[in-house]
Amino acid sequence: MASPHGDGSEYKDLLVFLAAAGVVVPLFNRIKISPVLGFLAAGVLLGPDGLGRFANDAPWLAWLGWLTLEDRDQIAQLSELGVAFLLFMIGLELSWERLKSMRRLVFGLGLSQIALATAVIAAGFMLTGQTFVSAMVLGMGLALSSTAVVMPVLAERKRLHGAAGRATFSILLAQDMAVAPILITVTVLATLAQSGGDLNPAVLGAALLTLAPAAIGLAALILLGRLVLRPMFRSVAKARARGQGQEMFVAASLLVVVAAGLGAQAVGLSMSLGALVAGVLLAETEFRREVEISIDPFKGLLLGVFFIGVGSGLDLDAVAADPWGVVALAIAITVAKIGVIFTLARRWGLGPLAALETALVLGPAGEFAFVILTAGMVEGVAPPGITQSVLLSATISLFSIPFLALLGQKLATRRIETQVDLPAAALQPPDSSGQVLLVGYGRVGRLIGEMLTEHNQTFVALDTEPGIVAGARREGLNVHYGDAGRREMLELCNIATARALVVTMDAPGKVDEVVQAARALRKDLIIIARARDDRHAVRLYSYGVTDAVPETTEASLQLAENTLVDLGVPMGLVLASIHERRDRYRDLFQAAQPGTSARPNRALRRHVSAATTGRTDPEPEGEG
Repeated sequence: MASPHGDGSEYKDLLVFLAAAGVVVPLFNRIKISPVLGFLAAGVLLGPDGLGRFANDAPWLAWLGWLTLEDRDQIAQLSELGVAFLLFMIGLELSWERLKSMRRLVFGLGLSQIALATAVIAAGFMLTGQTFVSAMVLGMGLALSSTAVVMPVLAERKRLHGAAGRATFSILLAQDMAVAPILITVTVLATLAQSGGDLNPAVLGAALLTLAPAAIGLAALILLGRLVLRPMFRSVAKARARGQGQEMFVAASLLVVVAAGLGAQAVGLSMSLGALVAGVLLAETEFRREVEISIDPFKGLLLGVFFIGVGSGLDLDAVAADPWGVVALAIAITVAKIGVIFTLARRWGLGPLAALETALVLGPAGEFAFVILTAGMVEGVAPPGITQSVLLSATISLFSIPFLALLGQKLATRRIETQVDLPAAALQPPDSSGQVLLVGYGRVGRLIGEMLTEHNQTFVALDTEPGIVAGARREGLNVHYGDAGRREMLELCNIATARALVVTMDAPGKVDEVVQAARALRKDLIIIARARDDRHAVRLYSYGVTDAVPETTEASLQLAENTLVDLGVPMGLVLASIHERRDRYRDLFQAAQPGTSARPNRALRRHVSAATTGRTDPEPEGEG
């Protein structure tokens, strides 16, 4: 009798994916190859044309059946979700300020690349006998490059901050924004194809009319997002502040992505477009960074499913049947795009070597080729035969990206080239680069922020109290919701370029956590932290703060200053003595760090305890 719990075969694809993520991809990391290519290779190896073809050849090979992918429909559904998560993360980066600072490269160079590459590739397919409509669909799909592969490869080689890296990012951003309009264009082309290619106004009107439900649904999605998203996340943040679990934030983030995607599907749009809209709406809220951290692990895993699905779909028999034709097509597509991108990059001011590096990494096809060309086949405007061959060539071209990136880097570093003035915002959001990072925006943090502004010092602030964040943002202040005790949050706030970190929270344990995380990320960062008392200040100095400011000591010094001034002592003498005493306490705090002699520690207790508590005997050790 069959087991009521099944034979476990329903978990087979999950097992294969975990094996790829836990075994194959780490092996690729060890040999310095992109994890994305590891997933692609795992898909090829574990697909039906890889190990799967040997499963039935001999009884002793039967166990290989458990190491292969079979349910392609399930993989396709998870793959679509992975692409939706990728577009959601891209949407989180598309704030109006960032687009404004990058408009020249994004809307100039980026959109020009899409248009010209589409025209060149489509013309090539028309020369092979394809119709105008099918050639346009193929051209639009292949004009896009791979954000998921190119960005990690450039980051690994530390090439993002140069002229080529910024130009590459801007083009990829333009391409990501163009995916939704391209998918809508495919629908319009399908309507035109059904009418026999007649471009009269009546046919165009009918084609656009078919998009009316989608346009209404998209407008409703945007309106609903503006009304619901901020209050929903504020409610979740309040529950989190009451200690009801951080998993609620993760659950809310996942809900937004899936619900927006399904809502878009319900009105005839793609799941990816719905996720992109949700990301853009959340990008303008104070919860952007926290959502990005919550979603990032799921995006990576689901994108892994996407690339495994792409790899498993590589028909090795078709490649073997016409290897030269498939490889030649991949080369032709890549060379055509390299030529277009190089020409346009030079036209937009890049030097020849930076333009060549940009063109090389963006030459191969991208992951959205699979989305667009599949949509074209569903709509009936992309012939299945040629489309499958094109997808094979696109898959092969993806594998070439790391090698082309290496070639571009070697060529570009042969000599230093004068670079055009590309905006730094192409890589760094303008609201957090090169500023003071202020952690905690209560009464103390607000006062520090006001003083920084008064002296023309810009800052970005973090707080975990949603009410404080909401109030500050209503005033137009650069304050965000987030836990600065996590390295990921500090990195998203660009701690690598921050001028200083000021920690103002009144929870000693949390202050310690933030200081330790920040110091681990940057050894040279100026860190000023609020301390509960002298013992807490000693501990903070041991963690590497530049300055620790004990509440009790500073209150005592302020009282002493006011008393002496009111008694008629000259202000200059009072201020000098206060500064001298403050410097003495700082030296004593630093000397009392663990590992130093006991003598400075006794001096600290004698001087500071007398000043702050009115007695010379130290209080028992404990949390500040």
